[in-house]
This record gives sequence, C-alpha cells and structure tokens, in this order.
Amino acid sequence: MHPLPSDVRTLRLLLNGLAGIGPVSARRLQEAFGGDLRRALSAEAKALQQVKGLTGPMVASLLHRDFDYAAEMERASALNYRILHEADAVWPATLRQLWDAPLVLYMEGAAIPDERSIAIIGSRHCTPYGAGLARSLARDLAKLGWWIVSGLARGIDFAAHEGALEADGRTAAVLGHGLDLTYPPEAVKLRRRMTERGCVLSEFPLGRPADRQSFPQRNRIVAGLARAVIVVETDVDGGSMITARFAGEQGKVLCALPGRVDSPTSRGCHALIRDGATLVSSLDDILAELGEARGQLTLPLEKLDAADARWLKHFGGGTAHDSESLAERTQCSQAEAAVALTLLEIKGYLLRRSDGRHERA
Repeated sequence: MHPLPSDVRTLRLLLNGLAGIGPVSARRLQEAFGGDLRRALSAEAKALQQVKGLTGPMVASLLHRDFDYAAEMERASALNYRILHEADAVWPATLRQLWDAPLVLYMEGAAIPDERSIAIIGSRHCTPYGAGLARSLARDLAKLGWWIVSGLARGIDFAAHEGALEADGRTAAVLGHGLDLTYPPEAVKLRRRMTERGCVLSEFPLGRPADRQSFPQRNRIVAGLARAVIVVETDVDGGSMITARFAGEQGKVLCALPGRVDSPTSRGCHALIRDGATLVSSLDDILAELGEARGQLTLPLEKLDAADARWLKHFGGGTAHDSESLAERTQCSQAEAAVALTLLEIKGYLLRRSDGRHERA
C-alpha cells in the first residue's frame, strides 16, 4: 500500500492506476464521499461496499492502493510527458462535458487540441480511395485552422494525420495503450512529426498494453475532443462505429462518406447515413454543418498544392474530362484519374456534369 497523496492531480493519477477503477467508478466514489477523493481513498471496506457499482475486486483494489504513483510521475517526467487533469488550464474544454471524462491524460507534444477540432476516422483496412479522401479532407480542414484528431492506427487514421501535417496543421492522436508504447511500429516517425506541433494523448498508465476494452474506451475521447466526427470508411462492425455512437451520445456533428455499394469498407458509412449522419459529398457539406464558409480554400491555380494543380491544369477553357480521357491526357491509370476526379470534386474544384464528366467549378 502506498501513502495517500494530498493534491488532486496525484489522487486522480493514483485512482487511474488502480486495477478495475475507471472514470465511471471514480465518479461514483466522488459522489458518495462528497467530492473528496482523499476521503474516498482512505475509507474502510464497509463504507466502500456501500458505493453503488463497486464490485468486490474494485473495493480490494481501493483498499490495497498498490499503484506506485510516485514512480509513475518520475518516469513520465523522464520521458518529457505531462500528466494533465481537469483543473489544468490546457485541459480540453470539450472533455469537461463528458460524464465519463478521463481521470488524467498523459500528453506528449507541443500543444493540445482546442475547440476547433474534427475527428477523421475509419478502417485500418481502407481502400486507396478512402485513404486519399481522408488525407485530402484533413489537409483542407487543417488549412482552415482545424485540429485533426484520430487514433494513429494504420489506414484512415494514418492518412488523416499525414494530411494535416502536409498543410503544416496540427493533429492529435489518442492511443488505446500507454503513452510510452507505439503501435504499429511504422507509426514511430509519424508520431515524432505530430508531437512537434500537435500531440499524442493517452489516459492509460505507462506500460499498459492495448486490449479489447481499451480501444472502445479510447474512442470516447476521440469523439469527445471533436466538434465533428467524420467516418470515411468502415464496415458495420468496425471500431469506428463505436466512435460514431459516442459522437451521437455526446451530441457531436456526425458525418459519413458514401462509397461503393459492394464495398465492405463502405457498409458502415451507408448504415450511418441511413440512420441520420450527414452525407459528405464535398468539403462544403462539413463546413455547413459546422456553420462555416469555405473562405480561403478557393485558391488560384498557382497557389494550389502541386498534386491538385497537376490535374486542374487540364481543365482550362471549359474543358471537361471523365476518368478515361483524363488518364489518356496525363498518361496515368484510369483508376488513379478516377480517384483524382473524386477528390477534386469533394474539395470543390470540379463539378460533375449530367454526362458524368467533370469541369472546373
């Protein structure tokens, strides 16, 4: 048993590290003991057993207090991590609205998301089409000053973080394991770039590996940080559907991108749209839901990203293309041209005509 700390931050850190104790049981403890966590942690077994929702193992964990919070703080400091709690000025305001807000957040990086944050999420097993859309949307939203929040997983998450960084924007990842772990291994370089301007966050104690419960638990924070959640690609049983459910429960704007009707990675998005999520066919759809105008995204050709300008230069003077003619014109594959047309339409640079071809907006 470790001695009881006196300050609120360390009390919350201790609670967070005890086996079986989470934000919900911690809130019940606070309510049962008049908001006094120190009193709750020093209570006897009989008093703890009267707290609604506390199981026998939870009571035992509270009585034994076997989490070494002093060593945890020392290790976090050595790794240049910050341990935040809700009384800190930099604590995200959106998380204060959550009934099950994290007890603490471990943070690595230069800044933490503010209220202009959007989550872009989706399948680890995404299509090139989905990855391209995620990267493009993240890049354009970052240009408008929005934080991009995701989970640092393969697929859509990677694309969203990378898109924000391409625009010199800020992006945050919420992890489903301890902050001192990086998974998958290929995320190491991306994580390093993210922390230079944004951050990586976790509510889990250092060294805690991921498990089946930790990712859904992480997903409520992803939704909680954001004003809007955009689901790019997911199957009906994908983890992104859990994040979407949290977004709905938290009253966040929920958007989904449609895809091919025969694609498993679009079935979840179609289900969300059917249940009331905003269908996203352009960046303007997202901005309209957020009460913003496109503004500075209407750029002259010479100020566009090189990748966009490469395609748009073939649409001057009223020229229209479909994927076949654009592929022939640019000496690329028809599949690559089709993806480019879709991305440029979503960004508002092209309009689809009734004959299926695209022209400059």
